Amino acid sequence: MKETLETDRLILRMWREDDLEPYAEMCGDVDVMRYLASKPMTRSEAWRNMAMMIGHWHLRGYGMWAVEERASGELLGRVGCWCPEQWPGFEVGWMLRSKFWGRGFATEAARASLNYAFHELDQAHIISVIHPQNAASIRVAERLGEKLEGNTEIAGIPVLIYGVDRKE
Repeated sequence: MKETLETDRLILRMWREDDLEPYAEMCGDVDVMRYLASKPMTRSEAWRNMAMMIGHWHLRGYGMWAVEERASGELLGRVGCWCPEQWPGFEVGWMLRSKFWGRGFATEAARASLNYAFHELDQAHIISVIHPQNAASIRVAERLGEKLEGNTEIAGIPVLIYGVDRKE
Protein backbone atom coordinates (compact mmCIF):
# COMPACT_ATOMS: atom_id res chain seq x y z
CA MET A 1 0.00 0.00 0.00
CA LYS A 2 1.51 3.29 -1.11
CA GLU A 3 -0.03 6.07 0.91
CA THR A 4 1.56 8.98 -0.97
CA LEU A 5 2.15 9.82 -4.64
CA GLU A 6 3.70 13.06 -5.85
CA THR A 7 3.46 14.90 -9.15
CA ASP A 8 4.89 18.24 -10.25
CA ARG A 9 2.08 20.23 -8.65
CA LEU A 10 0.28 17.76 -6.38
CA ILE A 11 0.61 15.47 -3.38
CA LEU A 12 -1.78 12.51 -3.32
CA ARG A 13 -1.85 11.42 0.30
CA MET A 14 -3.79 9.62 3.00
CA TRP A 15 -6.77 11.37 4.55
CA ARG A 16 -6.50 13.47 7.72
CA GLU A 17 -9.22 14.66 10.06
CA ASP A 18 -8.55 18.29 9.10
CA ASP A 19 -9.55 17.43 5.50
CA LEU A 20 -13.18 17.34 6.60
CA GLU A 21 -13.86 21.07 6.26
CA PRO A 22 -12.79 21.43 2.61
CA TYR A 23 -14.13 17.95 1.77
CA ALA A 24 -17.55 18.77 3.23
CA GLU A 25 -17.56 22.05 1.30
CA MET A 26 -16.86 20.12 -1.92
CA CYS A 27 -19.49 17.46 -1.20
CA GLY A 28 -22.03 20.17 -0.41
CA ASP A 29 -21.41 22.02 -3.69
CA VAL A 30 -24.33 21.58 -6.11
CA ASP A 31 -22.04 22.00 -9.14
CA VAL A 32 -19.55 19.37 -7.93
CA MET A 33 -22.25 16.84 -7.00
CA ARG A 34 -24.44 17.36 -10.10
CA TYR A 35 -23.11 14.26 -11.85
CA LEU A 36 -22.01 12.25 -8.80
CA ALA A 37 -25.08 11.93 -6.59
CA SER A 38 -28.74 12.78 -6.52
CA LYS A 39 -28.05 15.71 -4.18
CA PRO A 40 -25.25 17.49 -2.31
CA MET A 41 -24.12 15.90 0.95
CA THR A 42 -24.52 17.30 4.43
CA ARG A 43 -21.40 17.70 6.57
CA SER A 44 -22.15 14.43 8.41
CA GLU A 45 -22.70 12.59 5.10
CA ALA A 46 -19.37 13.96 3.85
CA TRP A 47 -17.68 12.69 7.04
CA ARG A 48 -19.17 9.22 6.53
CA ASN A 49 -18.11 9.30 2.86
CA MET A 50 -14.55 10.23 3.86
CA ALA A 51 -14.55 7.41 6.43
CA MET A 52 -15.78 5.00 3.72
CA MET A 53 -12.83 5.95 1.50
CA ILE A 54 -10.42 5.31 4.37
CA GLY A 55 -12.15 1.97 4.98
CA HIS A 56 -11.69 1.07 1.30
CA TRP A 57 -7.92 1.52 1.82
CA HIS A 58 -7.98 -0.89 4.75
CA LEU A 59 -10.13 -3.50 3.00
CA ARG A 60 -8.53 -3.37 -0.46
CA GLY A 61 -5.04 -1.97 0.18
CA TYR A 62 -5.63 0.96 -2.21
CA GLY A 63 -8.14 3.73 -2.60
CA MET A 64 -8.86 7.38 -3.22
CA TRP A 65 -6.16 9.78 -2.11
CA ALA A 66 -6.75 13.23 -0.68
CA VAL A 67 -5.20 15.53 -3.30
CA GLU A 68 -3.27 18.51 -2.02
CA GLU A 69 -1.80 21.35 -4.06
CA ARG A 70 1.94 21.57 -3.35
CA ALA A 71 2.08 25.35 -3.66
CA SER A 72 -0.72 26.16 -1.21
CA GLY A 73 -1.16 22.96 0.83
CA GLU A 74 -4.87 23.23 0.10
CA LEU A 75 -7.10 20.16 -0.41
CA LEU A 76 -8.23 20.03 -4.05
CA GLY A 77 -10.38 16.90 -3.81
CA ARG A 78 -10.06 13.15 -4.15
CA VAL A 79 -8.49 11.06 -6.90
CA GLY A 80 -7.46 7.44 -7.00
CA CYS A 81 -8.36 3.80 -7.29
CA TRP A 82 -11.81 2.51 -6.46
CA CYS A 83 -13.37 -0.93 -6.61
CA PRO A 84 -16.03 -1.52 -3.95
CA GLU A 85 -18.20 -4.63 -3.93
CA GLN A 86 -20.20 -5.09 -7.16
CA TRP A 87 -18.49 -2.17 -8.95
CA PRO A 88 -18.29 -2.63 -12.75
CA GLY A 89 -14.47 -2.83 -12.70
CA PHE A 90 -11.26 -1.42 -11.23
CA GLU A 91 -11.74 2.34 -11.48
CA VAL A 92 -9.55 5.40 -11.42
CA GLY A 93 -11.85 8.26 -10.47
CA TRP A 94 -11.62 11.95 -9.64
CA MET A 95 -13.59 14.67 -7.91
CA LEU A 96 -12.25 18.19 -7.36
CA ARG A 97 -13.49 21.30 -5.62
CA SER A 98 -14.97 23.63 -8.25
CA LYS A 99 -12.47 26.43 -7.61
CA PHE A 100 -9.74 24.09 -8.92
CA TRP A 101 -11.51 23.07 -12.14
CA GLY A 102 -9.99 23.81 -15.54
CA ARG A 103 -6.34 23.81 -14.45
CA GLY A 104 -5.35 20.26 -15.41
CA PHE A 105 -5.23 18.99 -11.82
CA ALA A 106 -7.72 16.15 -12.39
CA THR A 107 -5.74 14.87 -15.38
CA GLU A 108 -2.41 15.16 -13.53
CA ALA A 109 -3.64 13.30 -10.45
CA ALA A 110 -5.59 10.71 -12.45
CA ARG A 111 -2.56 9.98 -14.65
CA ALA A 112 -0.44 9.34 -11.53
CA SER A 113 -3.21 7.07 -10.18
CA LEU A 114 -3.48 5.23 -13.50
CA ASN A 115 0.28 4.61 -13.58
CA TYR A 116 0.15 3.40 -9.98
CA ALA A 117 -2.73 1.02 -10.75
CA PHE A 118 -0.99 -0.42 -13.81
CA HIS A 119 2.54 -0.71 -12.42
CA GLU A 120 2.18 -1.08 -8.64
CA LEU A 121 -1.18 -2.87 -8.42
CA ASP A 122 -0.63 -4.85 -11.64
CA GLN A 123 -4.03 -4.01 -13.12
CA ALA A 124 -4.37 -4.88 -16.81
CA HIS A 125 -7.48 -2.77 -17.44
CA ILE A 126 -8.79 0.41 -15.78
CA ILE A 127 -12.20 2.01 -16.10
CA SER A 128 -13.67 5.39 -15.23
CA VAL A 129 -17.39 5.64 -14.45
CA ILE A 130 -18.76 8.94 -15.78
CA HIS A 131 -22.20 10.52 -15.97
CA PRO A 132 -23.15 10.93 -19.68
CA GLN A 133 -23.54 14.73 -19.34
CA ASN A 134 -20.22 15.28 -17.54
CA ALA A 135 -18.27 16.62 -20.51
CA ALA A 136 -15.31 17.76 -18.37
CA SER A 137 -14.75 14.28 -16.92
CA ILE A 138 -15.14 12.71 -20.35
CA ARG A 139 -12.33 15.01 -21.56
CA VAL A 140 -10.12 13.92 -18.62
CA ALA A 141 -10.78 10.24 -19.45
CA GLU A 142 -9.90 10.84 -23.11
CA ARG A 143 -6.67 12.66 -22.13
CA LEU A 144 -5.77 9.53 -20.16
CA GLY A 145 -6.24 7.43 -23.31
CA GLU A 146 -9.56 5.96 -22.20
CA LYS A 147 -12.21 5.07 -24.77
CA LEU A 148 -15.94 4.63 -24.36
CA GLU A 149 -16.62 0.94 -23.69
CA GLY A 150 -20.30 0.93 -22.78
CA ASN A 151 -22.80 2.05 -20.19
CA THR A 152 -24.54 0.80 -17.08
CA GLU A 153 -26.49 2.08 -14.11
CA ILE A 154 -25.15 2.66 -10.60
CA ALA A 155 -27.60 3.43 -7.78
CA GLY A 156 -30.23 4.26 -10.37
CA ILE A 157 -27.99 6.73 -12.22
CA PRO A 158 -27.05 5.98 -15.85
CA VAL A 159 -23.28 6.13 -16.37
CA LEU A 160 -20.77 5.63 -19.17
CA ILE A 161 -17.84 3.26 -18.79
CA TYR A 162 -14.58 4.54 -20.23
CA GLY A 163 -11.57 2.25 -20.14
CA VAL A 164 -7.95 1.72 -21.08
CA ASP A 165 -5.62 -1.29 -21.15
CA ARG A 166 -2.10 -1.30 -19.73
CA LYS A 167 0.53 -0.88 -22.41
CA GLU A 168 2.99 -3.75 -22.25
